[in-house]
Amino acid sequence: MTLELQSLALLGGLTLLMAAGIEIAPAMGIVAGLGMLFFVNQPLDYFARAAFDVMNSFTFTAIPLFVFMGTIYATTGIVRGLFQGAEKMFGNIPGSLASAMILANAIFGAISGSSVAATATFGRICFPEMQKAGYDAKMSLGAIAISGTLSVLIPPSLIMIIYGGWMDVSVARLFAGGVIPGIILTVFFVITVTILVLRNPALAPRTATRQYTLREKASAIWDIFPFVVVISLVLGTTFTGIMTPTESASLGAFLSIVLALIFRQMTYKALKESMLLAVNVSAMMAFVLFTARMLGQVFQYIGLTEATATFMLGLDVSKYSMLALICILYLILGCFFDSVSMLVLTIPFVAPIIKNLGFDYIWFGVLYVVLAEIGLVTPPFGLNLFVLKGVVPKYEITTIFAGTVPFLIPTCILIVLIILFPDLVLWLPNYLYSR
Repeated sequence: MTLELQSLALLGGLTLLMAAGIEIAPAMGIVAGLGMLFFVNQPLDYFARAAFDVMNSFTFTAIPLFVFMGTIYATTGIVRGLFQGAEKMFGNIPGSLASAMILANAIFGAISGSSVAATATFGRICFPEMQKAGYDAKMSLGAIAISGTLSVLIPPSLIMIIYGGWMDVSVARLFAGGVIPGIILTVFFVITVTILVLRNPALAPRTATRQYTLREKASAIWDIFPFVVVISLVLGTTFTGIMTPTESASLGAFLSIVLALIFRQMTYKALKESMLLAVNVSAMMAFVLFTARMLGQVFQYIGLTEATATFMLGLDVSKYSMLALICILYLILGCFFDSVSMLVLTIPFVAPIIKNLGFDYIWFGVLYVVLAEIGLVTPPFGLNLFVLKGVVPKYEITTIFAGTVPFLIPTCILIVLIILFPDLVLWLPNYLYSR
């Protein structure tokens, strides 16, 4: 059977299984198994061993630990103090509650690395407060959904860990590369809220906003300080090389438990829920990685990945035109796949193209994360939209998505800036690790 027919059978089979409602991980496992049976002249355990070798990675050990960090904060509710502190800091500016929620989300992202955890947590904590203050529901929901995406850009990021382990590049460098873009996007989101409210004050009535004194604003430092300490120790030990990302994740998990104990929010029930949720999320991600690796091995064996790279590189277009095509591809795929599945499905095809075009793998990893952020809030399968819908079932997915639209503009601006000015990503990793 020719390469074209084999490729059509595999990709068509995957599409049909997903269209029939089968989840991405088992669908990839079924297609990989059939491909090994009919198209591959190798012992079946060859691919299973290859997939296991990927999973048997010290780098991937960081994933359940960072997930556990996020679940501790989500189940204990100690991030409420983080939101309250951010609210005091923003004080009297237009849309202060929304801006405070964005800042709190950015800080929480530097702890959890999980967009789902961030969206669910702040949906429960912040939306009722914003409703009580008379904020427009659509803008509030949109701001919560989009700011949850900061957790996959601001380190530690679960997507960056997966990308680093898959591509065999430094996770610490990826973390460093996400810092400046993460700060820029946080500022962009706050500016967007301010502009929206200035144009239409009815979105966030100032009469319902509490006026904080200078002393109260100063006290906000103490509300946020414990979280900053955890972030500084986790990222500081990683960036300085004192600990690996996995070891830093262990430290972060321990400090998160200590912090919950200090705030008197840690109970046996909360600890149990945090551990079970972390196990469930980690097992799901591991299953996706395992089946994707097997399918990728089949694609590589039949020659599909090499043929795709050869075809794309043979097109008579500039390297930036090719990059634009890849970005458009990810924006489209992001409407149908979660960021992890999209990464592991496409990276065997995209990585050779990126390498041959001369782009840096660290730079592209951060660019991919920003592109994946958009997919988290775009229908029909934007994950953050469904998570927030589950938290606030009163509102439809279309309402939540409509609220995110103004925030997609600064996200797209950041993509352009990263492409035009690669040092926005590469300066900090080069500064930290090239001396």
